[in-house]
Amino acid sequence: MDQLLDECKQISGLEQLHQIMEKNPQNSLAETLDIRVVEIDAGRVVVEATPGLHVYNPVGSVHGGFIASMLDYACGYSVMSRQGPGQSFTTLELKVAYHKAIKHTTGPVRAEGRVLSIGRRVAFTEAKLTDADGKLYASATSSLLLCS
Repeated sequence: MDQLLDECKQISGLEQLHQIMEKNPQNSLAETLDIRVVEIDAGRVVVEATPGLHVYNPVGSVHGGFIASMLDYACGYSVMSRQGPGQSFTTLELKVAYHKAIKHTTGPVRAEGRVLSIGRRVAFTEAKLTDADGKLYASATSSLLLCS
């Protein structure tokens, strides 16, 4: 893992995301939740997962934490796609709106994140979580601190 981290410091965020998508070297949370990168452009990233019963809350639907995680990945990765070698970021704020309950029968869901603006220290993003038919289940806005 240390070698992978050292290699990541030498390439752009966009190149890192392509490696994640192609080689699937996920971190433990993405692996646990089975969140995969499926589309990448500069300033835009789509992640996908199929929620199952293992991410349910006690009231019988997919837990909001799973949904927030997907949206946070999409927002963060969209910023990462615009960063140069050795740069990183951290989420300052994530505001999530839950539009509709997700069940295990919903099937695959996709979170599309986009950079709205990016400055020297802070980036602003948005993301939408939809099903295969494009039905909106959740949305988010996020502020991210850019680190060198």
